[in-house]
Amino acid sequence: MAQELNALLFGATGMVGRGVLRECLRDPDVQLVQTVGRTATGTQHPKLKEIVYPDLWHYAPIEPDLSGFDACFFCLGVSAAGMTEDDYERVTYGITMAAAETLIRLNPGMTFIYVSGAGTDSSERGRTMWARVKGKTENALMRLPFKGAYMFRPALIHSLHGESTKTPAYRLAYAVIRPLFPALRWALPNSVTTTEEIGRAMLAVARHGAPKPILESSDISAIGRADVRPDAKDSAS
Repeated sequence: MAQELNALLFGATGMVGRGVLRECLRDPDVQLVQTVGRTATGTQHPKLKEIVYPDLWHYAPIEPDLSGFDACFFCLGVSAAGMTEDDYERVTYGITMAAAETLIRLNPGMTFIYVSGAGTDSSERGRTMWARVKGKTENALMRLPFKGAYMFRPALIHSLHGESTKTPAYRLAYAVIRPLFPALRWALPNSVTTTEEIGRAMLAVARHGAPKPILESSDISAIGRADVRPDAKDSAS
């Protein structure tokens, strides 16, 4: 029997978030997808609700709109380039945990899926600043008593439907390597995944869980490829 889902999506205007939004809107079992972010997505769909909200560290004013959800797909993130560790931690750890601690209180049966990144440092003691902060964030999320908390660690991401990163340097890099993705997928099958596979994998993990809490790029691709929905709608394209 199909499992209906009401999903919250943070970071829906970024590359990964846009891919996840597309898959949510195409999936017939998703009844509602509600985005939370500082800007609107520009997408219109009968099962899409958007909350444009500027203060992502404090959710009390919108708490009534954050209950009744089965899953949270947290795709919000910033580049660490040019940031001090304190500033990067305030955004990466602070915003994520403010949302998660609110949501666990309002939706104790929720599955929380966090987009981290390949190379994240679970020890929190390595040399790379962003990896330490991401590791601290992952570890804190896994200590919360969600129904399930899963950390997605994609490496190279191939956007298939025009999704684009907001970071100018990353946009330039993606423009350069985009034609190479088919060859990279062949040469590095464990390091390349697609926005479609990430979105489908999130939905599959929200429905059924996963055998481990940390999912690397190859795990994400395998789950995403296995969860192709033959009755998915293309109206969200």
